[in-house]
Amino acid sequence: MAEEISTTSDMFAAVTATGMTQHTGGSYMTSSSSGSILVYFQWAVVVIGVVGTATNALIIYALVASKQHKKHVLIVNQNALDLFSSFSLAVTYSLKLCNLHLTGSTGYFLCMLLLSECLCYSGLVGSTVNLAAISIERYLKIVHRTWSKQHLRKWIIYSGAAFAWIGSLTYMMAVVFPTTKVIDGVCYPFAYWNNEMAKKEMDKHHLIRPHQPEPHTSGRGGSRRLEKNPCG
Repeated sequence: MAEEISTTSDMFAAVTATGMTQHTGGSYMTSSSSGSILVYFQWAVVVIGVVGTATNALIIYALVASKQHKKHVLIVNQNALDLFSSFSLAVTYSLKLCNLHLTGSTGYFLCMLLLSECLCYSGLVGSTVNLAAISIERYLKIVHRTWSKQHLRKWIIYSGAAFAWIGSLTYMMAVVFPTTKVIDGVCYPFAYWNNEMAKKEMDKHHLIRPHQPEPHTSGRGGSRRLEKNPCG
């Protein structure tokens, strides 16, 4: 599920980039055909998010019903992180379909947490960290079985599960909040960097899509996105 979300975000960037055509005065406008394709793609992402949410919720339910959740804490945590990522993906792209005009503190936090895909990526990073923890746990239990029985306590496992959540959320918020702004009701994620080296490093890890729309000042050269708003 983690790879699926990452691929979805990259595909969204490509569709967004191909849907922009330049006009006189430096402004950018989305063609009707490309805009329609983008809307259909966003609906597809919402469906993927809903299916992922339902699937991971079913797996967690099965683990709890069979009373295996206490024996496999990190496995349950992995499904919980994937559930969180899938749900965040569905909510994020549902909001993008609405093409909201962001105002006030509500609009600000919608941009920072959802429209920037901060929560989606937090689940993705947390899932990667948790997979590493599962690998280490399995390695110790198989290769160093005696040592793990003596030293690998439950609190260590629970600490690893908690770190996957706390560490990923802290990391993504530390990246998103300084580099994301709301201008004229539009969210511009990962658009403002004080350190160019940091931007290039994040770009290598695919946390920044290379075709983010550039912010423009309002006026004659301002940009507008012409998309059908399914939310009315």
